[in-house]
Amino acid sequence: MNFLDSLIKSTLIFLLIFTPLAWGALEIWAFSIMEIGILLVIALFVMQQFFFWPSINWRPYSPFPIPPSVIWLSILFLGILLWQMVPLPLELLRIISPKTYQLRQQLMSFPGLSSWPADLGPISVFPFATKIEFWKWLTLFGLFFTLWRWPNFHWRERTSKQLIVVIILVGVGEASYGFFEFFSGHHYILSLKGTFLMSSVMGTFINRNYFAGYLLLVIPLSMGFLLSRQANQPTQYRGWRHRLAALDGKTLLLGFAIIIMILGLLFSASRMGIISLLLSFSFLSLIFRHKEKGHLFSRTTVLILGLALLWGAWIGLDTIISRFFSSTDDFKIRLLFWKDTVRICKDFILFGSGLGTFAQIFPLYQTFFMNAYVTHAENDLLQLMAETGLMGISLIGALFFILFHKVIKGIRSLPEGEPRRYIAIGGTVGVLALILHSFVERNLQVPANAFLFTLLWALVLRQIYQPSNKFSSTH
Repeated sequence: MNFLDSLIKSTLIFLLIFTPLAWGALEIWAFSIMEIGILLVIALFVMQQFFFWPSINWRPYSPFPIPPSVIWLSILFLGILLWQMVPLPLELLRIISPKTYQLRQQLMSFPGLSSWPADLGPISVFPFATKIEFWKWLTLFGLFFTLWRWPNFHWRERTSKQLIVVIILVGVGEASYGFFEFFSGHHYILSLKGTFLMSSVMGTFINRNYFAGYLLLVIPLSMGFLLSRQANQPTQYRGWRHRLAALDGKTLLLGFAIIIMILGLLFSASRMGIISLLLSFSFLSLIFRHKEKGHLFSRTTVLILGLALLWGAWIGLDTIISRFFSSTDDFKIRLLFWKDTVRICKDFILFGSGLGTFAQIFPLYQTFFMNAYVTHAENDLLQLMAETGLMGISLIGALFFILFHKVIKGIRSLPEGEPRRYIAIGGTVGVLALILHSFVERNLQVPANAFLFTLLWALVLRQIYQPSNKFSSTH
């Protein structure tokens, strides 16, 4: 059983390192490896449950119960994706998706272009793309439920601490590598010559916003981990000199790592990424403050952000500041994207055009000229609605609010000074920061970010669970 736990942990560590290094795992070979790794984690967990741990074999009163509402909402959403690929009678298709029916009738006027029988057709305008995206979502849902149920993923077992350390090391490595490539003038993204792409610090990602989104997940979690290390220290500090002298080397190194990642995000010049970062730190400084001491904000949080901003100002923030003054034109372009995407939503109101079909359907609705192939809507949530309709976005929205309510309730149940509370808050803020960034950018569609996003959800939920004594003794 310990051997299987080690295999699961090793696979997760491999995926945490591999997915960002493989240019965000955007290429089909990269996210295929990610999917295989996730399926291996699920298979090892199932083996552990059924062959080595029969005493807690999927019973309703297991130590880590999953709410039935979460399970059913997930099944229904995946069911909608399958429904989009099923060939339906054309009369039924005309009722539930009139626009798809219309497009299919136009396609049938050109013999040989349609591979479907004359009397059948799926909701998705491009079922192959929907199948690819379906497997991504299926594996991520499977990973989420597996980590939620995996007993070794708890704070007591140290696995979560080790994975958090790996996440922080990868984040620091991404930021440091991005600094080297950009400021040295080498301008490579691993083996890819990036001069035509690299206008800022980007790590191993091919887009500054994808890189910023990744760091938005890592930085708040790192702050929570830093404060959790100091949570149980009973020392009463006599002034800032005594407090500074009491810091151990690991804490100082962790604080320095967070500063490096903040600088990496700042010099990515991702405007919404920077705004999301500042909002995240504003929230963290309020929620982590010492209420009993009458502090208005967390001094550690403000100190780290302040040092990062001072260091950034010393290097030079002119280019970053100038980007904020040129944001009007970019916003106008995004507004055009959103208006045309809303038109797609109206035509495919119920079940969408098919998950993953935005690149194929958008040219039919594009009202502006762009010397590039449009692959995403610059808004993850709006694109998801265009591709899955009101049914899909409603299920995902309900699932998010149920999980978020459970997280908030669990965090409130944890006492002040509990290390798990800091981890849960940091992870939650990271998740919310990425969602905020995704309102104006493609982030959740980047496999590396989606993988870390899913892992953080499971990590946060597991921090608010305390294993029962019966389970602990069995384990």
